[in-house]
Amino acid sequence: MIQDRLRERVETTDRLPVLQHVAGVDVGFGAHGRVTCAAVVVLSYPALRVVDQAVACQPTTFPYVPGLLSFRELPAVLAAIERLNIRPDLYLCDGQGLAHPRRFGLACHLGVLLNAPAIGVAKSRLTGRHTEPPLEKGGWAPLLDDGEVIGAVLRTRSLVKPVYVSVGHRVSLPTALRLTLACTTRYRLPEPTRQAHRLAAVAQKFHKNVTIGI
Repeated sequence: MIQDRLRERVETTDRLPVLQHVAGVDVGFGAHGRVTCAAVVVLSYPALRVVDQAVACQPTTFPYVPGLLSFRELPAVLAAIERLNIRPDLYLCDGQGLAHPRRFGLACHLGVLLNAPAIGVAKSRLTGRHTEPPLEKGGWAPLLDDGEVIGAVLRTRSLVKPVYVSVGHRVSLPTALRLTLACTTRYRLPEPTRQAHRLAAVAQKFHKNVTIGI
């Protein structure tokens, strides 16, 4: 299977450049899933000011299959990235990395294809189990699957629902947690993916019966 072959190329140790630009990636579907809209927003780091952004909306060419969503989403994501004027040093994806049944979610797939550092920051759990993380900002608990640590459940704001952070490519889990917090301001979501989600929503207004992706 393609995921099994590509998974062997995922690097789970830090290999990052000096960070100057961090991108958020979000994907949504409109017109009852017939249109895929990907948004990529580049922010300066550590100031977190928007310096570039791009959107690509394309006909959806891959069916909805749980566990294979990156094949459905990546064509539009890559098209949006091609439209950027600034190449990011790190990608934060609104989705999973290693916290995936086959350990190869969107953040892994994107990172491997681009040979770039990537982190998965998902709003909900796809697989694994965890205890409740501490209630204060920065508190986290490991996300486990059959005894394997596949990510972390991170509280980005005190007393607010946590997010699910996992390695995508060329970033260790401790660094992924640190950078996710560094990219988070007063909202639950890190600013790069929050901005990408907003941009995707604007793009999808051109399509009827829009449903934003999770």
